[in-house]
Amino acid sequence: MAPMPVEGARPFQFQEHFADGRPAQDITRALAEEAPVAIEINGLGYAVMMATPTDLQDYALGFCLSEQLIASVDEFMSADAAPVEAGGWMLRVQLAASGAGPLLERARLRLSEGSCGLCGIESLEQVMRPLLPVTAKLEVSPAALFRAVEALGDQQVLGQATRAAHAAALCAPDGTILLVREDVGRHNAFDKLLGAAARAGLDPTKHFVLLTARCSFELVQKAVIAGVPLLATVSAASTLAVEQAAAHGLRLVSLTRRDSLLES
Repeated sequence: MAPMPVEGARPFQFQEHFADGRPAQDITRALAEEAPVAIEINGLGYAVMMATPTDLQDYALGFCLSEQLIASVDEFMSADAAPVEAGGWMLRVQLAASGAGPLLERARLRLSEGSCGLCGIESLEQVMRPLLPVTAKLEVSPAALFRAVEALGDQQVLGQATRAAHAAALCAPDGTILLVREDVGRHNAFDKLLGAAARAGLDPTKHFVLLTARCSFELVQKAVIAGVPLLATVSAASTLAVEQAAAHGLRLVSLTRRDSLLES
């Protein structure tokens, strides 16, 4: 039986083999789409990211917020996404004139196979640039975190279809999931979520974020820039992620599972 169509996935034919010696069989399996997305901002080529080409309006806004090209949704004018004949997508973004300064300072064309948001940065000083600390505080109990983890699986449409997509969820303090965005790249999923929250008028400083990924330094950076008071990840954190979270006042929870979690 062919898999049900899901946005961001396409069916492929495979031959399945078995360790117990059963005859091989032909199957159809849905795979998560991955494509180069060229981001052009105010007419300047800024980045080429490998991403799932869904929710690109959200992605464009969240990317610009994470890159600190804009401070609020008011500075984001428009985004137009279209497939290109050579393969991939072109995402043309227009920012208000107030965003021109940061854009010109940091404009570069970069290819980031891991979608990490660091490739192309020219110096260690840029990577470790100082960020304003998180000042928002949010009371979130372990029970609320467990509740969010338990509920997230049912909202991972692309993940359920492909078993190959990350999800980022914006959650209320009681663990209720308000928004979910998915992508083959965990950083892209986070940017999509931040953009979706901004478009919906949801203040990230009053919610927590749950990610189906290991917690890396770059994800901590995105959370700090957004002012998210608590970041929870399903997998473990890296050393630098824990150190940077502590240095910037971000409450970090990792290995967030249905029955246990680690809080730094």
